[in-house]
Amino acid sequence: MTVLGRHATIRARTTAAACLVVAIALVVTAVLFLSVMRRALESNIGNGARARAEELALLMQRTKLPSALPDSGEKGAVVQVVDEFGASLAASAQVIDGSRLSELQPKLGETQTESRSSLPITGDQSGDPFHIIAFGAQTARGPITVYVGVGLDQVHENVASARQILLLVFPTLLAIVGATSWYFVGRALRPVDVMRRQVARIGDEDLSRRIPEPSVDDEIGRLARGMNEMLRRLQDSSDRQLRFVADASHELQSPLASTLADLEEAIAHPAETEWDDLAKSLVEDNQRMTRLVGDLLFLATTDSLAGGEGFRDAFVDVDLDDIIRVEAQRLQTRVGVNIDLASVTPVEVRGNPDQLARVVRNLLENATRHASSWVSAELSTDGTDAVLVVCDDGPGVPPDAWERIFERFTRLDDSRSRGSGGSGLGLAIAREIAESHGGSIVVESSPGGARFVVRLSVSTR
Repeated sequence: MTVLGRHATIRARTTAAACLVVAIALVVTAVLFLSVMRRALESNIGNGARARAEELALLMQRTKLPSALPDSGEKGAVVQVVDEFGASLAASAQVIDGSRLSELQPKLGETQTESRSSLPITGDQSGDPFHIIAFGAQTARGPITVYVGVGLDQVHENVASARQILLLVFPTLLAIVGATSWYFVGRALRPVDVMRRQVARIGDEDLSRRIPEPSVDDEIGRLARGMNEMLRRLQDSSDRQLRFVADASHELQSPLASTLADLEEAIAHPAETEWDDLAKSLVEDNQRMTRLVGDLLFLATTDSLAGGEGFRDAFVDVDLDDIIRVEAQRLQTRVGVNIDLASVTPVEVRGNPDQLARVVRNLLENATRHASSWVSAELSTDGTDAVLVVCDDGPGVPPDAWERIFERFTRLDDSRSRGSGGSGLGLAIAREIAESHGGSIVVESSPGGARFVVRLSVSTR
């Protein structure tokens, strides 16, 4: 594993990215700067040579120039004046006799330029190209052409010097950028590392701990708040699981203890035991445990599936009124309680038929368990909602318990006892099924007894 691989942290990657971006920007800037600098220097040299050529042309019009011209003001520059036939009239001392600096022949008053790798001059030539300016003029002796040749070695020297300076400055700038990025990124990520260490110290038994939230509303602050929210959800989930396990154990302990006590008594006094009564009692206890285990398995299944991917894709169109009639008939046959279905109208909803049947069954069983003489079910529509109302004439539900009765293993002292067979899970299961279908179950005010209202979405088929 390379050193970069071992230290490929966000801090290192961010620093490397910053250095890379700055390096690219510096290289592009340097190329542009050197190019502009070269053009500017060449332009200045060309302007100077053009001014020199025009000056010589003006002098030729006024006076006769000596055959040997003095050096121009430009370093390494040579000049030459030729007539219309190309014969040299005057030239710098470096120009070889009879040699012409250029073949350019501009018209009168015009200027032409060219670059050449060498000139016919004496002395050491650096190998750098020459910039030639040719200017056409008219004199009393006829047309002439003035050539001014300037070496570009000074331009190359200046550009090379600038390049050397940039090569020294750029690594220093990159080092400063890298060190600055490393420092500030590390400083920005320090709270994240602190949060990581604090979260690592939070164990399963200590989910109540929270990490400190920065006062600044930035990414780090939102991360801290998000982690605290996650810890809160984990704590709530853990607390629910612990309560669920404790309540389930307590619920199962009661029938098991009752069954064990009856069997021990029967074994101790077989002659005095009413075996038929004992068998009936054992069957009732086992039926109660069977219902409880079934409810627990159902809750475990819905907890793992509800809201999962594809959960609602399996929904079908369901005739809710048919489910109500079937469940009411089954319950009337078993407990002998009359259930009024006169206000049940045909309504179609979308959902899982078995789960919706369980909602209706639990509500009707709850109503018949607490009713004094009658139970009624109503089914209608309200806009896009299917509304199921189950009422009874029992003791009702106190307003302060309207939400509490939907919690798991909740019983009201007056109306819900273990002896009546309720496990405290029926209403909780009904609400969870309704909510998983996008609906709701609430308790509403009623003149007498309890009134449960279920809302589900009507099928749009």
